[in-house]
Amino acid sequence: MGFTSVEEIKTRAKAEDCQLWEAILHDDMTERQVDRLESIGKMSSMYLAMKEANESYDKDLRSRSGLSGGDGEKMMEEVRKMQNLTGEFVGTVMANALKMGESNACMKRIVAAPTAGACGVLPAVLITYEQFYKIPEAKMLEGMYIAAGVGQVIAERACIAGAQGGCQAEIGSASCMAAAAITYIRGGSTKQVFDAGAFALKSLLGLVCDPLGGLVEVPCIKRNVIGSVNAITASDMAMAEIESKVPLDEVIDAMAEVGDLLPCSLKETSQAGLAQTETGKKYMPES
Repeated sequence: MGFTSVEEIKTRAKAEDCQLWEAILHDDMTERQVDRLESIGKMSSMYLAMKEANESYDKDLRSRSGLSGGDGEKMMEEVRKMQNLTGEFVGTVMANALKMGESNACMKRIVAAPTAGACGVLPAVLITYEQFYKIPEAKMLEGMYIAAGVGQVIAERACIAGAQGGCQAEIGSASCMAAAAITYIRGGSTKQVFDAGAFALKSLLGLVCDPLGGLVEVPCIKRNVIGSVNAITASDMAMAEIESKVPLDEVIDAMAEVGDLLPCSLKETSQAGLAQTETGKKYMPES
């Protein structure tokens, strides 16, 4: 995709007299030289992979380090017992985010959205919403295009890698993508879609990348939960017509600046050094 700003997406949609998601679809068709059906088919296959990863979760599987596994089922059990404060929908989102992150740590198939470390945010929000509110899959795919367009802009204007921008670039970006996507699916206006993305990303600015032992497990998997719930609250604020005082493009630029200012020790690039600490040695896998 070739968008360098969300303003450009809005302008393209207006110029082509099409919906927001279609402007992103058309750009994908042009860049990859594919027709409409092939582009939608590719997006459908990724959404299906998310669903399959969620459905194939194994509560008994543990990662090689022993740091992760089984927590998704624990969360889901709390929801079944109705003991969680957040209610059934948000509780299920939390459980699904954990499941996806644990599946990644256990080397199962996931969809990087935008990265493997943040793979639980977008599917947890979208899949759960589809299940609870019986949304047609075609509409969910439109939301996937919105997420893809926002993710492209973030990658262009800032970054999506923890090694470059800290965890704000991974969980923050994923939360922003999910907030924009779910707001679109809920019928939000163009302004509400991008205000939701702005709320979500602003809430996670400055989040550092500090995985225990250099592994994308602790605290990474639980941060997928935070990113998912953050996306939902951002969407709710936007749908209530609360406006972001800072446009999403400027929030993304701020994230890039914050990432540049973060010391190397607070980025994923520092984890080779972290692995030499006593805590790091304890959890580093044998070669």
